Amino acid sequence: MKNSNCQGSNRKQAPRFNVRSPQRGDWRFVGAWGWMLGALLLAGCGRKAAPPVVPPPEVAVVTIAAEPVVLTTKLPGRTAPHLIAEIRPQVSGLIQKRLFTEGADVQAGQALYQIDPAPFQAALDKATANLMAVRSRAKRAEELLAAKAVSQQDFDDADAALKQAEAELEMARINLGYTKITAPIAGRIGTSSVTDGAIVTAYQPVPLATIQELDPIYVDVPQSTADLLRLRERLANGQLTHDGNNQNAVQLILEDGTKYPLEGTLQFRDISVDPSTATVTLRMVFPNPQGVLLPGMFVRTLVKEGVSENAILIPQQAVMRDPKGNPMALIVNAAGKVELRMLTLERAIGDNWLVTAGLAAGDHVIVEGLIKARPGMVVKAVPFEPAPAPAP
Repeated sequence: MKNSNCQGSNRKQAPRFNVRSPQRGDWRFVGAWGWMLGALLLAGCGRKAAPPVVPPPEVAVVTIAAEPVVLTTKLPGRTAPHLIAEIRPQVSGLIQKRLFTEGADVQAGQALYQIDPAPFQAALDKATANLMAVRSRAKRAEELLAAKAVSQQDFDDADAALKQAEAELEMARINLGYTKITAPIAGRIGTSSVTDGAIVTAYQPVPLATIQELDPIYVDVPQSTADLLRLRERLANGQLTHDGNNQNAVQLILEDGTKYPLEGTLQFRDISVDPSTATVTLRMVFPNPQGVLLPGMFVRTLVKEGVSENAILIPQQAVMRDPKGNPMALIVNAAGKVELRMLTLERAIGDNWLVTAGLAAGDHVIVEGLIKARPGMVVKAVPFEPAPAPAP
């Protein structure tokens, strides 16, 4: 920009000098002074200001390094008891007494209900007396057969009657034992569907109570067949490898988002597919010594798929999206210029993205300063320093 004095030099009047009336010889002095002033003004008008030097923008980058990463899948599921037994009577009768506390832990063989044993005791006594009479007849028939006083058929009939009487006695003894209903397994018993004085029937459809073993406890998780086939293909192609002895280890997340402290084990994958949901069931076993897990709870499981030996992870804040939603990132090349890379993302792992295509080990990915960077620009790259984790 030219000096403002130069732009107005034609419009403004020449400066006035307070001099006395010129005398002889003074005109040369005034002319010399005017010539010097004009030269200074012309010199100022011809000089241009130098443009300021702008340094390249500074961006924070991370250097990509391939590393082994254990890949997991988060699947929802529900808990189920390890063992379950529905208590039903095996003989009909009147409930004399309930012998347990609802909601308590019971042991295998512990008495739960007492059915009135009187009619069954009477049946046992009758069967005992009948057996004694039949045994006596069978003994006489054996002696008579030896003396050839009775036929072989008569002896066979007496022997068959003896065996039948013995069987009736044994059945009466068994039925008498069924009047005391015991727990077939150890576990936690629920509510009782009957009270003292109720009439029950043998093998009725409604159980008297239910016992569930909760330690350990099952977790059943559905997995889509598409995910299962994709996992098998990646293992076959070598993209994933098994994690040795820890491959079947499973972690659990409770309904409130907290992590269950004990680790479980993947027991098996079902071999049949549910046609309505196109899923197979994964069954896991978790220890439950404190009874935290109850049957029917909704949980989420972290199932190990395998290990990706050369995984590339970048912070999620380094990934941008184009108008079509395709992921991309900016990198700084060896010349210090910005380049645009289109990415292929597989999944989020914590605060990072797992990148399967678009980046290679050694690339410098811009994490901070993306607004200032444009493809082709020269930038100054500095190492990215993540913010410290907030104090609990």
